[in-house]
Amino acid sequence: MRLLIVEDDAALADALGEALAGASIACDKAVTAADAALMLDATRYAAVILDLGLPDGDGRSLLRRLRARRDPVPVLILTARGDLKDRIDGLDAGADDYVTKPFAFDELLARLRAVLRRKGDFQGSHLTFIDLRFDTQSRELRVGEAPLILSQREGELIELLIRRGGQVVSRQLAEDQLFGMSNTLGSNAVEVYIHRLRRKLEDAGATARIENIRGVGYLLRGEG
Repeated sequence: MRLLIVEDDAALADALGEALAGASIACDKAVTAADAALMLDATRYAAVILDLGLPDGDGRSLLRRLRARRDPVPVLILTARGDLKDRIDGLDAGADDYVTKPFAFDELLARLRAVLRRKGDFQGSHLTFIDLRFDTQSRELRVGEAPLILSQREGELIELLIRRGGQVVSRQLAEDQLFGMSNTLGSNAVEVYIHRLRRKLEDAGATARIENIRGVGYLLRGEG
């Protein structure tokens, strides 16, 4: 999954991004509300970690705009403003949770996972589809009982496909989730990873298979 961190403290944003990467969560970063708005228009994120004190205004204004257009993306406010009124205003603006600085990363991660569970985007440490079982913590994929060795990108791709098993994953969504907004990639980068992953599943005798939906994206489905 990929999150958006909206935070003007570059050191904190980088540290948070590295810590989340250690939990197998990829992140993009925005410094201003304007940049965040553009990124949210272009990419579907699993969640947003939002600071309130941004250089171009209050983060709650961005949150209210998201909710006004009925954008359901989970938002966890992370701010130094800890007064009761600030907490109430943030939650009333549409935040799913509110964490104050300084914070313990383990608590932040637990709260983030709780938000994602409520929204249906985090399904515990094991994801299954047909005869595939993917451990989101160890990043191990098993076909039946046999482990399958994957690269980091292949692991991110199979996680995305399993989470949306039986539903089409657009090519744009796959690009955004695998590479984010800050990476340049060739026009066929996702297709290369799809080809490698499909070949590995076939060689392992997996019943689940990846289909190309012409002009749309990719579909993980069972045989038959």
